[in-house]
Amino acid sequence: MSNVVVVYHSGYGHTRVMAQAVAQGVERHLGSTCLLIPVEEVDDHWDRLHSADAIIFGAPTYMGSASAPFKGFMEATSAFYLAQPWRDKLAAGFTNSGSLCGDKLNTLLQMAVFAAQHSMIWVGLDLLPARSGTGVFDGQMNRLGSSLGAMSQSNVEQPPELAPPPEDRCTAAHLGERVARLAERMNHSPV
Repeated sequence: MSNVVVVYHSGYGHTRVMAQAVAQGVERHLGSTCLLIPVEEVDDHWDRLHSADAIIFGAPTYMGSASAPFKGFMEATSAFYLAQPWRDKLAAGFTNSGSLCGDKLNTLLQMAVFAAQHSMIWVGLDLLPARSGTGVFDGQMNRLGSSLGAMSQSNVEQPPELAPPPEDRCTAAHLGERVARLAERMNHSPV
């Protein structure tokens, strides 16, 4: 059992879809719970973040980095930085952009550095990159080949109900389940 919080920003709804997939993955792990917190509501939930076993960060990639509202959330944590309430918590991340690359790796790197500044333990994605010579992935997870976290790509002309594709949603759910499982393992290991 683990208590996981997903804190995210979603400008157009696509990253929210990924956050929901991450939460579904967390809750697939028996007894684990997940709370979704949009960054716009984070001021009502600092206690929940501080008491979580793990925090998973999510943001769209805009102009090669995390969205401004997500960066605002990151900066707001400076209020408790010195107290280190997130020390030794697990952290992970996911991002979405409209283009195949979109420099999403930079957003995940921002999240990983942010987690390190809070003395958190980063959990990467334990999936090999999907393989396709034709561009058709037939349900394979990790179609964008990330190791640091879950990446998704949403065609900008498609609504969030249709994009990101199922492969990316499954990858996000896998990440959520992995974090929940590892958080439970850490909770039961001797200190």
